[in-house]
Amino acid sequence: MKKTIDQNTQFNWMKFRPFYFGLSLFVIAVGVFSILKWQFVLGIDFAGGTNIEYKFAKEVTPDAIKNALHEKKIEINSIVQSPNNIFDLKLGQIDETQKENIGEAMSKLGGEGSALLSFEQVGPSLSRELLQKTFYAILISALAILLWIAYQFKSLKFGLSATIATFHDAFVVIGLFALFGHFFGAEVDYLFVTALLTILSFSVHDTIVVYDRIREIRRKHGGSVSEVANRALSETMRRSFFNSLTIIIMLVCLAAFGGNTIRWFAVALLVGTISGTYSSPFVAVPVLVTWEHLEKKFKKK
Repeated sequence: MKKTIDQNTQFNWMKFRPFYFGLSLFVIAVGVFSILKWQFVLGIDFAGGTNIEYKFAKEVTPDAIKNALHEKKIEINSIVQSPNNIFDLKLGQIDETQKENIGEAMSKLGGEGSALLSFEQVGPSLSRELLQKTFYAILISALAILLWIAYQFKSLKFGLSATIATFHDAFVVIGLFALFGHFFGAEVDYLFVTALLTILSFSVHDTIVVYDRIREIRRKHGGSVSEVANRALSETMRRSFFNSLTIIIMLVCLAAFGGNTIRWFAVALLVGTISGTYSSPFVAVPVLVTWEHLEKKFKKK
């Protein structure tokens, strides 16, 4: 015999579904506005161009580097200074002659002991191919997640609700990076794509934990979908929060002290982790509950 759920001992999480949906729509709307208004700051992986990392033996300034290359009729798109006199330069497409001119200018400016640390050049055709593969990877990942969860929980509702939450996290990260790009110069590159795919897996992991608890409570105790969801969230919220908190602390430290190379990669993971921690209980579960409520109404009619 199934035991009934005591509603008085459970916090009514599902009561605030309109607030959860409203908050998510607001953040996504800000991201969509940022994309339409400012678009993205694309790294050379997508935009094409040249990335040069150079270490100088003595103190130099970004303006001095710009002036030295300007004399060689070479324009810099952006320049980022790191500790130990290391500079990351981003330029358009250059030929071998220009590469040699850059080396001469840098050696003259930095003095003996200066060194080229890395030189990377990406053509526009490779950039378009990488962009297409990125889109296909996200689409295939989302479809695989949908089918796997639907199979495991024997319901398409679970699969689609989890997929909606997964796309929610992807839209949040993508939209906010357009905002970060405009105000802070955050670039969308292959590390951003890596972070995005990692976020999809993290988000669905927490969602599966909550869904599994919903299935177990429904089988043992029964009750309405809202009652079951409230109990499942109450029992898993503490675990999910502290599990995500340990990841968030590590990512904050990585973003603050990891250096320019991986800073925005860590920020993307940080935003995705926060969004994923939120979306599992406050998007995936409310979507499932709302779906079942609407389904019951249509069946009664």
